[in-house]
Amino acid sequence: MPPKKAIAAAAAARDAAPKKRVAAAKKTTIAETKTAEKKTTTAATAKKAAPARKAAPAAAAKKAAPEKTAAAAKKPAMRKTQKSSEESDKENSGTQTKAKAKMPASKRKREQEEEEEEQAESEDEGSEVEERAAKRTKTELLAAQAAEKPKKAAPKKAASKPKPATTRKSKKSINEAPTQVMDIFVFGEGSSGELGLGSMKYEGKKPIDVKRPRINHNLQGKNVVQVACGGMHVAVLTKDNKILTWGVNDQGALGRNTDWAGGLRDVEDEESDTDDDDSGLNPHESTPGEVDMSGIEEDVQWAQVVACDSATFALTEAGDVYGWGTFRVGLFLSSNHFVANLMQSNEGILGFRKDVKVQRTPMKIPELSKIKQLAAGANHVLAMDEKHKISAWGSGQQSQLARRLLERDPESALLPGGIGFLPNRAKAETLTCGAYHSFVIDQKQRVIGWGLNNYAELGIATDAGEDNATILKPQVVSSLLDVDVTEIAAGEHHSLACTTEGELITWGRIDGHQVGHPEHVYTRANAIWDESQRPRILVQPTAIEGLSNIVKVAAGTDHSFAITKDGKVYSWGFSTNYQTGQGTTDDIKTPTLIDNTAIRGRKIIWAGAGGQYSILGALPEATLNGS
Repeated sequence: MPPKKAIAAAAAARDAAPKKRVAAAKKTTIAETKTAEKKTTTAATAKKAAPARKAAPAAAAKKAAPEKTAAAAKKPAMRKTQKSSEESDKENSGTQTKAKAKMPASKRKREQEEEEEEQAESEDEGSEVEERAAKRTKTELLAAQAAEKPKKAAPKKAASKPKPATTRKSKKSINEAPTQVMDIFVFGEGSSGELGLGSMKYEGKKPIDVKRPRINHNLQGKNVVQVACGGMHVAVLTKDNKILTWGVNDQGALGRNTDWAGGLRDVEDEESDTDDDDSGLNPHESTPGEVDMSGIEEDVQWAQVVACDSATFALTEAGDVYGWGTFRVGLFLSSNHFVANLMQSNEGILGFRKDVKVQRTPMKIPELSKIKQLAAGANHVLAMDEKHKISAWGSGQQSQLARRLLERDPESALLPGGIGFLPNRAKAETLTCGAYHSFVIDQKQRVIGWGLNNYAELGIATDAGEDNATILKPQVVSSLLDVDVTEIAAGEHHSLACTTEGELITWGRIDGHQVGHPEHVYTRANAIWDESQRPRILVQPTAIEGLSNIVKVAAGTDHSFAITKDGKVYSWGFSTNYQTGQGTTDDIKTPTLIDNTAIRGRKIIWAGAGGQYSILGALPEATLNGS
């Protein structure tokens, strides 16, 4: 080789050695960067504890490794196994210089160019890796710092949008509770605690078999403003927004716990002539007590209470309805085998709702809202909303719900359903229920009725006298079109009304003197007679002779009351349990004034009754005295 070329080759070899060392150093830097990146990522991942972040650096490291191997494979002058020490670099440099000295100049130039290109590529790759690592490291460090910072969003949210119980919007009031306080007088049998006189004697008088009106001492000072009489229980509303109940609680009609461990006596230890002060009644049932309102919102204001045979319902000022107890089915329906089986399996209980047999405490009826008025029969309820639409639910086997029921699914009647449109586009004004029939007085004072009619209790002649005769759909009572009815009341098989003229009109069953007419009033034209040639059913509503200025009426199962404008009260009908307040067990054939020392001189403004008891409401004595 000429000296000049040898000198040039040696110079090229010297130049190549530092370049390789630079490349090696840069590769070492890349490796260190990757190691630092991995450590940084691991630290950030540990702080953040986020699995997704942890996987990303590992994947990047794996991806970088093949790139490095591929770059190394392209370099023909480098060996697979590299030494990181300076001595190894010198050895490689010497060997490569000798090999290159033997190559043609053109080939050496070509190889030199290739080495420079590969070195540039390696530098670019290293730069890209370093850049990506720097970006990832910066991002992860920022994320880790953010994770270490205290969270301020939650307190801000809690501070800006608190949700205390007081923020619940109060519903608009659409009803008003009565405000007139009454003194309450009771009479009748009371053997089931329905008089509310407690279980012990009071002032020497027993709490049962009360022959004439007696003030209920347990309600004095309670400020009673409304009373609802069920079959064998009572509910009252007080001026301070309490609902008190008493009577039979076998199926939860009282809406509270009345469990009692007493009631058993050792007869052998009792002397036969001992007049015990204890009647043996359950004191928790026979004494008025507050309904359990633990599940009701504190701001609920009550406007009305109604009572069935075994259930009670309450209306709020906002138009919501709550109820408790259960509905039962009538015994005479046992010919229907589905109902008969239901009665056998549940002791006559139909249920409170489809999934609830007996409801022991108040439950909201979700299907009802904006209700203005309630009325209750023996085992059904009517509700009228602010648009005058009527819903009905309960036992409907006598068409008292104004809709056909599925025979195989009698429990479907437990959900409130609309009764449809009233005839002649009538708008309901007042609701009334008998035991198994229903009435509406519309805004034109017409009477509309439906339900059981076997004793013409609807005032409709259709099928009267037939067993289980019913009127399915609301029908105008044409026999009352000539009078303007202001109030109507209904018992089990009879009904009565008063008019704008102060008349008292009655119709229905006769044999227990329920309608209060003397014998000469009944004719073949207005009544149905039996095989013994006795009048059985007064089909035509007929005014009672000799009474005037009647402003209110009320009915028990088989007895009735009428109140005059000046506060006098008359009673008549079935009286076996002293429920007429006349002091006798004989039937009272015609309306008779109730007059005893307890109510003499008092102004009676309300009357109500169940099966074997009755209640009167009078203005407080302070009101009468003008104070």
